[in-house]
Amino acid sequence: MTNQTHYDEVILGVDTHLHIYVGAVISSAGKLLGTRTASVTLQGYNDLYEWASAFGPLKRAGVEGTATYGAGLFHLLDSKQIQVLEVNRPDRSTRRLRGKSAPIDAENAARSVLSGISTAIPKNKNGVCEAIRMVSVVRRSAVKAKTQAMNQIRALLVSAPQSIRERLLKTKPHECARGCSKIKKLGDSELLLSLTITLKFLSKHCQTNLKN
Repeated sequence: MTNQTHYDEVILGVDTHLHIYVGAVISSAGKLLGTRTASVTLQGYNDLYEWASAFGPLKRAGVEGTATYGAGLFHLLDSKQIQVLEVNRPDRSTRRLRGKSAPIDAENAARSVLSGISTAIPKNKNGVCEAIRMVSVVRRSAVKAKTQAMNQIRALLVSAPQSIRERLLKTKPHECARGCSKIKKLGDSELLLSLTITLKFLSKHCQTNLKN
């Protein structure tokens, strides 16, 4: 940037979204120096960093969603020895009152760092703990899917013809799922053919490793 004033220290604030980031830079005295939009790509992260650094030494940054939308930018800034602080998004009532504005949110993110409001240091999710967390998330999701499938099976069997209900509805979930997985044909009507297909489909989702 030509004829740009160089400050002793600048602070970057970033409002993060799925496809774009909006950054704002303020001086250590609180003066707004500029705002900029960047793509959520490695090139975009570097562009935002280089743009902010052109105003002066960039030592601190406030970023929204460092564990989600802002994760990529957080890792880039962290690799450049910049202190990144997690910034909370404004609550919904505040946003409704003043309207949603990404540049304003980015500026407020920077000001929250300058004022000391934002002090939370994001976790660098590169180690064993993050690997365990990923496995735990997937496991919880799988257990939830099995539970939902089992609940759907029971709901279908409760309203099924009495002979089918007595045959397949068991107290133990794994026995119920196993029985449904083995059915071949419950009847010739469209309703019973549909029920056969549905129960067999759902049983595949909840039978594996389903315990008492």
